[in-house]
Amino acid sequence: MIQDIYPHKFYNQYHPGKKADSDSIVIHFENGNPLVMDMDNEETKEVKFPKVADIDGLDTEKLTYLFSVDNENNYFLMEDEINIPEGYAHKSVKDLRHAGYTKRYRIFVAYTALQLANWYRNNKYCGRCGSLTVHSDTERAIKCPTCGNTIYPRIVPAVIVGVTNGDKLLVTKYRTGFAHYALVAGFTEIGETLEETVQREVMEEVGLKVKNIRYYKSQPWGVVDDLLAGFYCDVDGDTTINMDESELKVAEWRERSEIILQPDDYSLTNEMMTMFKENKQ
Repeated sequence: MIQDIYPHKFYNQYHPGKKADSDSIVIHFENGNPLVMDMDNEETKEVKFPKVADIDGLDTEKLTYLFSVDNENNYFLMEDEINIPEGYAHKSVKDLRHAGYTKRYRIFVAYTALQLANWYRNNKYCGRCGSLTVHSDTERAIKCPTCGNTIYPRIVPAVIVGVTNGDKLLVTKYRTGFAHYALVAGFTEIGETLEETVQREVMEEVGLKVKNIRYYKSQPWGVVDDLLAGFYCDVDGDTTINMDESELKVAEWRERSEIILQPDDYSLTNEMMTMFKENKQ
């Protein structure tokens, strides 16, 4: 999955006093697209972010420390406009995922940095009193100097559900957006457990009751601030699918051998489909 970057190690501890040097890596977004070396000029197909030394006139005092990889590569966010170095361009995270890049840990870096960049951008003003906010000097938080409101990064719980019917798995395709096969999924609502989310989402999307709900694995998905929790469960009673056509265009039972996997191994959804297809679930 996207977070499986071994032998690299991701360190998300926040160090508010850490300063960038010439070798520090700069993360810059334009309309949600990270600045990377343009693939047209990169023979190695390696995701490469610019360093401080690559950017003319960069004010390092405006950089915000994000995280590090392998305790060596320090990543900093620049929210202001910059002089784009020659050979670099803003590419969508979707393009990064599907372009066959090497060093996949940098795809994880892009996804996670985007989550933090959106959080900083969306909380420049206090949601309680409207005052301009400041960065905390002790923790990864945004503070309001007027009313004292403290804002932490948002993490949204959601579920991925593998509904089984003997040797069949319920697979879906979304009405719009992602074009490949997926599983039932949805966000947890206020006052709801993850298990209740599983039951509700399956009923809403395909009109089925489920039982024997069992946890599989979790995954961070920074593009939409998610923390995904994967569950398998068994259909309970009637197996007739009543698809919600406003969300899905396909919902069908498929034998293990008939399951068509996604084109990469980044998602929890694809891993769960693979586990079932290989008779490991």
